[in-house]
Amino acid sequence: MELWYTEHHSDYVHFSLKVKEQLYSNQSDFQHIAILDTYEFGKALVLDGCLMVTERDEFIYHDMIVHVPMATNLNVKSVLVIGAGDGGTIRELCRYQGIERIDMVEIDEMVVEACKEYLPQTACSLEDPRVHIYYEDGLKYVRRKVAEYDLILVDSTDPFGPGEGLFTKEFYGNCYNALTEDGILVNQHESTYYDAYVEAMKRAHHRIKETFPIAKVYQAHIPTYPSGHWLFGYASKKYDPLTDLQEEEWNSLELRTSYYNTKLHRGAFALPNYVKEQLNENE
Repeated sequence: MELWYTEHHSDYVHFSLKVKEQLYSNQSDFQHIAILDTYEFGKALVLDGCLMVTERDEFIYHDMIVHVPMATNLNVKSVLVIGAGDGGTIRELCRYQGIERIDMVEIDEMVVEACKEYLPQTACSLEDPRVHIYYEDGLKYVRRKVAEYDLILVDSTDPFGPGEGLFTKEFYGNCYNALTEDGILVNQHESTYYDAYVEAMKRAHHRIKETFPIAKVYQAHIPTYPSGHWLFGYASKKYDPLTDLQEEEWNSLELRTSYYNTKLHRGAFALPNYVKEQLNENE
């Protein structure tokens, strides 16, 4: 008998992966957690039926959420990561020797423990001495912080269930307060291709624009995410990701990346017209 995992990308589009075996399945206080071994994409983390990470294409998401802001300001010393239970974002941050502290706030400890056991490719840096993990609600955590972080990365699930509070105006305002005077915020920003995702993306972008003087959107191609076309939000009090890109300095680090490079960095902000229309940014 064949075993398939299927995710509903819309009422009319389903995405399926053929599964070798289910390696892990458990219900936490927050969500259902599964880890599947698939034929085409290797091991995959699935939360409440939604695909979060696969071994084959996780590098794209983690490259783009980390290296875009880091190449814009290589002087980042303190980082807050909200979500990121699989550890891939932490892995990429730990490649920067100049970062002194990484605080990771993940609501679900069971996700982290499952990834440590079954997804060591992404979870390999969670024991780095610079990493401090707090198992609590990211929305509540960030409320207590003022001018503490140079960079905040919101590596969250979709805007429902445990991740819903991470897409609110209050949350972005709290992030603004938690950042230093030249701080940067990057969040996963959903997709614009299917109608079910468009409104969430538009709301998030406009709430961020109301809060930060610099607010832009960039893109990446992630095969296992709905439509394959995924967006990230970039916001900062000071640094523009294009005019302030530290291209020569970043390249001099000689970091080996499989997706990100500084030419792609610039191109990622060149959005298709239909996305610009949805963002009301056709200037």
